[in-house]
Amino acid sequence: MTLTVDIPDDLAADLGAGFQNLGRAALEALAAEAYSKEVLSLEQIRRMLGLGSLWEAQAILSRHAVWPDQSAEEILADARRSFEFRHAIP
Repeated sequence: MTLTVDIPDDLAADLGAGFQNLGRAALEALAAEAYSKEVLSLEQIRRMLGLGSLWEAQAILSRHAVWPDQSAEEILADARRSFEFRHAIP
């Protein structure tokens, strides 16, 4: 999905100067709000932001003052990935 946001021209320059990547900042803010309202899970946030791990997703949420909790399913998925990672290394 592509989302377009209209920002008044007089504010666009200030916003552009205040953020290294305005689009990414908006996406992360949306992800944090969706997680805090329990619209998306941590795994869905990870996928939405194109991150490689749940730890990265948690770090982004924490920067937005959203403190992630994990469901039992997410904990089990983390444990499976950890097990697979540990056993993939010779």
